[in-house]
Amino acid sequence: MAEKSAMDSLENEEIKKLRKKLKQQEKKNSEIRDQMAIQRTIFANERTLMAYLRTAIALIGGGFAAVKLSQHVYMEFLGLALMTVGVLLTIYSFYRYFQKQKLIKRQRQDYTHTSHTHAELHEKEASRYGNVD
Repeated sequence: MAEKSAMDSLENEEIKKLRKKLKQQEKKNSEIRDQMAIQRTIFANERTLMAYLRTAIALIGGGFAAVKLSQHVYMEFLGLALMTVGVLLTIYSFYRYFQKQKLIKRQRQDYTHTSHTHAELHEKEASRYGNVD
């Protein structure tokens, strides 16, 4: 009987160690997921800028072709309008990109890891009742 209770206590200690390791790994995983989400947001902002610039270049190129290759006056006006819209789109795209980068940077600075906060709260609650894992 004494051997069985000794084995049970060893198993309980091993389970506690495994639980602690699992909690630590979960913390690391959630922090990695959070950092990767921030990186995905930054890359999405850059992809959006590139899409705007690609569209602006197409507008400017189309406007330039309309001005140079057309014999009609209305096509020259259309070409100038397209080039103007392309330049304005370029300016807007950089404005939007830098505004979003500021927002991302501000939110990144204000970010706190929820896994640490959650773990600290859990430890405080458990210690109140004398249960510490």
